[in-house]
Amino acid sequence: MVVISKTTINKFIENNPRSRDSLLRWYLIVKERNWANYSELKQSFPKADFVGNGLYVFDVGGNKFRVIARIIFSVRTVFIRFVGTHKEYDNIKMSDF
Repeated sequence: MVVISKTTINKFIENNPRSRDSLLRWYLIVKERNWANYSELKQSFPKADFVGNGLYVFDVGGNKFRVIARIIFSVRTVFIRFVGTHKEYDNIKMSDF
């Protein structure tokens, strides 16, 4: 998959160095895959949730961090919309994405 934008991950890692290994592992897995649909995504990330409007939520680092991404399977593209702690995730509104 094409991942846009790794900068979001890098900025989060700068402020949360303990997230580095988990987020980079997530990024590399996503980059290596070529999912055609949600079912195939679930094979790589069984705990990923579809939350509507093309958005998927990933639990990363033993559920310490969350990534929200818009995925367009037909063009193999993952747009990172949010990277944060579980607590930060609990305070966002999906309608903002």
